[in-house]
Amino acid sequence: MGERSKSRGWCGWFLVLAILAIVALAVVITIKKKAGHGHSGEAAPVPGPPGATVKKYADSLKVAMQFFDVQKSGKLVNNKIDWRGDSALDDGSQADLDLSKGMYDAGDHMKFGFPMAFTATVLSWAILEYGDQMDVVNQLEPAQDSLKWITDYLVNAHPTDNVLYIQVGDPNEDHKCWDRPETMTEKRPLTQVNTSSPGTEVAAETAAAMASASLVFKSINSTYSSLLLKHAKQLFTFADKYRGSYSESIPEVQTYYNSTGYGDELLWAASWLYYATGDQSYFNYVTGPNGKAFAKWGSPTWFSWDNKLAGTQVLLSRVSFFGGKDASNSENLQNYRKTAEAVMCGLLPKSPTATTSRTDGGLIWVSEWNALQQPVASAFLAVLYSDYMLSSRTATLSCDGDSYGPSDLRKFAISQADYVLGNNPMKLSYLVGYGDNYPQYVHHRGASIPADAKTGCSDGFKWLDSTDPNPNVAVGALVGGPFLNETYVDSRNNSMQGEPSTYNSAVIVGLLSGLVTTSSVVQSFT
Repeated sequence: MGERSKSRGWCGWFLVLAILAIVALAVVITIKKKAGHGHSGEAAPVPGPPGATVKKYADSLKVAMQFFDVQKSGKLVNNKIDWRGDSALDDGSQADLDLSKGMYDAGDHMKFGFPMAFTATVLSWAILEYGDQMDVVNQLEPAQDSLKWITDYLVNAHPTDNVLYIQVGDPNEDHKCWDRPETMTEKRPLTQVNTSSPGTEVAAETAAAMASASLVFKSINSTYSSLLLKHAKQLFTFADKYRGSYSESIPEVQTYYNSTGYGDELLWAASWLYYATGDQSYFNYVTGPNGKAFAKWGSPTWFSWDNKLAGTQVLLSRVSFFGGKDASNSENLQNYRKTAEAVMCGLLPKSPTATTSRTDGGLIWVSEWNALQQPVASAFLAVLYSDYMLSSRTATLSCDGDSYGPSDLRKFAISQADYVLGNNPMKLSYLVGYGDNYPQYVHHRGASIPADAKTGCSDGFKWLDSTDPNPNVAVGALVGGPFLNETYVDSRNNSMQGEPSTYNSAVIVGLLSGLVTTSSVVQSFT
C-alpha cells in the first residue's frame, strides 16, 4: 500500500509540473506575439542622411512628378510636355485678375479651387518631410516649381481679405466640349466666396496651402514666403469668422466637389499655421473647444480632398513625437496622436482592428470612384508615421494589445505602392508612363487629341469615341483605379476608373518620396 501511494504521489507531481511547463510556454508564446511580430521592444536606430535609393520608387517618382506639368494652365515656362502649350491666358480677366496659372483639375479644363488647394498642401507636406529624399533623385526642384505654379494662382485668387475666387469655368458648359485646352473657346466664368456667400472649407484649405507652402519657400525666397503667410492668416480669419459651407452657399458645386463639412479644414489650416508661425493661439485653436467640436477623437477616418482629419491627426502627432513646450501638458494633443494611432492600426493588415475595406490582393478599397485615392493617401500617412516613430526612437504602437513597429507601417505603405505600380492581379501599372503595361485610353482631353488637330468644342468628341489609344501619353497620371474585384476597364469613356487628378498626383508623389530612400525626418519645419 505504501509503495503504491508514493508512486501515485510522484505521478501527480509530475503531472502538475508538466501542466505548469505547458502554461509557461503558452505565456511566453503569447508575450512574444503581443510584443509584436518580431519586435524586441527596443527602438530601431535613427536613420541618417538619405541612403541608397530604391530604383523602382526613384523611377516612378520621376514619372509621377510629370503629371503636374501635364496639368499646368497659363503661359508655360520651360515646357517639358511636347504636346502641351499655352492655354487659358485670359482666365480672370473679367475681374481684372490674372488667374491664368494653376492646374486643370483632372481630364477636363476646370480649375476647382478646393481640390487644387489640397493638392498644394499635400505637395508642400511631402517636400517638407521628404525634400532631401526628392533631392537625391533630382525631383525637389520640379516639386517646388509645381507647387509655386499653384500658389501663384491662389495668391491672385485672393484679391481682398474676404474674397476668394474658388472656380474658373462652368463645369456644365465645359463638359459639353471635348477639346484641347490650347484651343478651347468656351466661356470661363468665375465663382467666388465672400462674406455673404461664405465657403469655410475652401478658404481654410487655401489657408493651409499658403501656410504650408510658406514653410517650403522660407529658405528659398523669404519675400514670397512672407506673402504666402500673410494670405494664409487672412484666409483663415475669413474662414473662421464667416462660417458656412460653400456647398450651401453655392449649391452648384455639389455635383463635383461637394463638401461634407468644414470643421476638418479649420483644424487642418490652424495646424499648418501653428507650424508656420509658432503662434500659440493656433495650437490653442486645435486643442481647445474647436478640437472638441470637430476633431472626432477616437474615430478613424480616411484622408482625402474632402476629409482632412486623419492628416491633421498625423501632422499634430509631430508635436507629440518631437516635444516642445506645447507637447507635455496637452491632453487633447494626445487625443490627436491616439486617433492617429487608431488610423494606423486600421491600416495594418494583421492588426486586431484592421479595416476590412480592402481587396483580396490587399489594396485598401473604399470607393468605386477614384478608388486609388484612399489607399495611396493612407500609405502616405503610414510612411510618415513610421518615420516619426523611427526619428523619435519610438519602438512600437499598440493595436488593441498587439504591438507593431515602424517597419510594419513601412511594409504596409510598400504594399500599396507596389500594387499601384503593377503588383496586382491585372499586372497593370496604374501610374501612366511607368512600366511596360499601363492604361492606354486615359480619360483626358489633351492626351486623347493629336496636338496638331483642328478641333472645336463639339466635333472633338470623335476623339473621345475613337477606338485608337491616346496619341499623347498623360505621363505621371494616376488613374482612378480598380474595382473591388480588382478589374480595370481601359476605356476612354470609363471616367470612373480612368480619369486622373492632380490631388491623386500629390499623394502618390508624397508616398514615393517617402519610399525612394530612407532618412530621418526633420524635427522642425522651420
